[in-house]
Amino acid sequence: MAINVLAVILFAIISQTIHHPTVQLILNILIMASLGLGLFFFFATSVGVLRFPDFFTRLHAAGKGDTLSTILILLACSLFSLKSAKTLDQTTILAAIKILLIINFIFIGSPTATHALIEAGYNSEIDPWENNATRN
Repeated sequence: MAINVLAVILFAIISQTIHHPTVQLILNILIMASLGLGLFFFFATSVGVLRFPDFFTRLHAAGKGDTLSTILILLACSLFSLKSAKTLDQTTILAAIKILLIINFIFIGSPTATHALIEAGYNSEIDPWENNATRN
């Protein structure tokens, strides 16, 4: 968490003190790339949940994709809130830090919840999918 706070402060200082067009362009590209990748992973998660054959593989797709895409989208929101602020004040920095703290909670909670759901499915004796077409 300390690294997140330091990253927010560093990004805030860079975005507010360096007004060179190249630096602003790099910051915009970083925000757009993070948001675009997050949306791509959400789409891939949706496709995985619809296309995978059984409970376990669907939860695997949902757990991995949902965590990564949420982290990327929230990172883009945090960076955008710092970049779009006219002045660097405590409110803006605290909002960005809170968004990054939410990222930490999602990074811990989402895989744990996915693991608990998969274990509940295993304990309920849900049969995993087997590809019978390739068996001899």
